Amino acid sequence: MHRYFTDQRHEALRQRVRDFAESEVRPRIAEMEASRTVCHDLSHRIARQGWIGATVHRAYGGMGAGHVAKTLIIEELSRVSAAMGAMVQASQLGVAKIVHFGSEEQKKTWLPAIASGDCLPTIAVTEPQSGGHVLGMATTAVRDGDDYVLNGRKSYVGNSHVGDLHGVVVRTGEGSTGLSAFLVESGTPGFRVGPQRPAMGLHGFSFGELFFDNCRVPAANLLGREGDGLAVAYSSSVLYGRPNLTAVSLGIHQAVLDETSAFCAERQRYGKPLADLANIKLKLGRIQSRLLLARLSAYHAVHLLDQGLPCDAELMNAKLVNVESALESARDAMDIHAASALFTDRPIERFLRDAHHIFAPAGTSDVQLLRLGELALGRAKGEWSSRLAELLRLEPSEWPDDDHDGTATDAPDGSSADEERPTVPGQRTAPARQRSWFARLK
Repeated sequence: MHRYFTDQRHEALRQRVRDFAESEVRPRIAEMEASRTVCHDLSHRIARQGWIGATVHRAYGGMGAGHVAKTLIIEELSRVSAAMGAMVQASQLGVAKIVHFGSEEQKKTWLPAIASGDCLPTIAVTEPQSGGHVLGMATTAVRDGDDYVLNGRKSYVGNSHVGDLHGVVVRTGEGSTGLSAFLVESGTPGFRVGPQRPAMGLHGFSFGELFFDNCRVPAANLLGREGDGLAVAYSSSVLYGRPNLTAVSLGIHQAVLDETSAFCAERQRYGKPLADLANIKLKLGRIQSRLLLARLSAYHAVHLLDQGLPCDAELMNAKLVNVESALESARDAMDIHAASALFTDRPIERFLRDAHHIFAPAGTSDVQLLRLGELALGRAKGEWSSRLAELLRLEPSEWPDDDHDGTATDAPDGSSADEERPTVPGQRTAPARQRSWFARLK
């Protein structure tokens, strides 16, 4: 089922992540569920594997492996612990703002630290009163000499309590052009993290509040230009948030199938396995069918993203399909387990709780349907994936040198000069993914 969009090198990476998740993450689940607090040491241990840098170019110490690789990393961690899968997805969401809007100095300063696991990034957009209405935010930044002074608060910030570098979108002016984004280090005076609140699921992960009280940030920490904040927020959500959360849902969905199939095989009814009952097989069949469709939509979308092709609709649909189908399958699994699903010695209730946490971020299902409806009516408001694709169409003379292995000159996304990608009519040829990173896995 993976063969359409991954090759043996992707699958070697998958096995490595799966082995780590089983040996290092699974033994910690009971502790995380009991404490219901952020797991600092495990979060940093995962980060030190280098997986946060999946889409970071190799010139900055990253894997340069692309969005398909990022997806399978998050999926395999989420299959064991959605909390740790969410930690990785939120960190990689924090990567996007620097990769696409950071200055060269900001990239050189932060991307190597992120790729090595020494820095966990976040992105902070949502506020308590405005929610998903980005233009309704009230947190401000006012220029004062060589600094900006930030005041306000952000909520539902993924990795709030383990993050080292926060990408904060605030208001610097009026309207849609009055939003700007800044990099704020966790130790900055005037910045603090609110107390962690107990949540329904994703125990071990943190998504809390950040407070800014006359927090002074150097003007050099501005991402892009003043007025780029809306683009930072939307592009990060569309190109990273939706596929990342899709991958978390996919991992949960796979875990639901694995656990439920094992339960049906071992549990006896009427002198034979529960799995022999026709109504049980029908429910398992529905779970399997949903999972196949969900995986296809997830990997197809990020495959297009890696190819530099327009895919906003596919990314939206993948999040919609994966979240809704994971919830439906988790409910079917609860039905199959019956009363035994109500106790925490089995993980089914955890899967259902965790799946609900993926529903709202980067847009609820209604938001995805609204945007898809606008697309059907010809009223779509532009393609963020097309704008990303422009980064993949640099002329060879514009590609930075990268002498990691001395075999190729890489484009900013880890592409190689010796191959060509499929193109969209009217657009220039885009270079194919760099293969040298995969050579390390052979």
